[in-house]
Amino acid sequence: MLPLDIAAAGNIHSQALLLEDPELAVVQGHLQQLDPTGERFARVLRDTIDQLLNGEVTGRYDWRDLFKTEKTHAGTLVEINLQREFRFDDGAKMDYQIKGIDVDCKYSQNFGGWMIPPEAVGHLCLLVWANDYDSRWSAGLLRIAPEWLNTGNNRDLKLTVKAEHRNKVLWLWHSAELPENILLHMNPVDREAVFAPTSGQARLNELFRRVQQRRIGRNVVRTVAQQKDYMKRVRGNGGSRSALQREGILIMGDYDSHRQVATQLGTAVPGEGEFISVRVVKACERHAGKPQAALNGSLWTVATEDDPVEPAPPLPAHTAAR
Repeated sequence: MLPLDIAAAGNIHSQALLLEDPELAVVQGHLQQLDPTGERFARVLRDTIDQLLNGEVTGRYDWRDLFKTEKTHAGTLVEINLQREFRFDDGAKMDYQIKGIDVDCKYSQNFGGWMIPPEAVGHLCLLVWANDYDSRWSAGLLRIAPEWLNTGNNRDLKLTVKAEHRNKVLWLWHSAELPENILLHMNPVDREAVFAPTSGQARLNELFRRVQQRRIGRNVVRTVAQQKDYMKRVRGNGGSRSALQREGILIMGDYDSHRQVATQLGTAVPGEGEFISVRVVKACERHAGKPQAALNGSLWTVATEDDPVEPAPPLPAHTAAR
């Protein structure tokens, strides 16, 4: 989590910054119009980190396992992937042109670690931070002034923003929630159990068995399965859905029908490209007051440790495979 005083100071200065810098106001307004909730931005950052980890091939899930050259390349990938997502024009002198205004993009895994090149002085910079260990991210705009930069003598003359001047950043999203890297944050004992089987299908089954009521993204599935046909390993007809049904476990995807079931059961709701697993039982008197979902002609609810295991019902049909 970032220090609260940084966020508070940013709020105090934001209105003044917008009044003093019309270009800043234009870029800020356009970015928040493109992504009012920050969901698109967060998804790009999640996907970029996953792209670097390349779990399907390497089995990696931890930023520390990246090579130095890969970490160095992260800023370039963030810049490229944000441009693809939001279709920013190429800048005249900086990375982007947003509403005709040159904007440079700088990413750091460490808050405050943005490396500002000399040519960015006087220009707007989009400062982006994301940290997989904190599951947090921020993005803000700063007009670079030379007196706000630390002195340095690195070979490319890039400098960082002085800590006392970070309150000059106009935060678009500050310490927002980054989609969780489940493999990084899960219980180490459970993680070891997930990766123990030699079969990709068995590893996926163990993942959905041990990680319940938490959003599991496709990259997690890819990393655990380490197979090209990883999505087939989740579905019914021999995948985890059918294998775990006898254990009472539902695996809901991002279909509308599945999301409705998750909402009715009171679990987390899968977003785009996500899955939620949960063990259920038929509702009876002792489950009075608990959220319930109508499935296969009966009412079902989330099971507790005390509930016996019974086969789960089939999920509602959907029209498109995901």
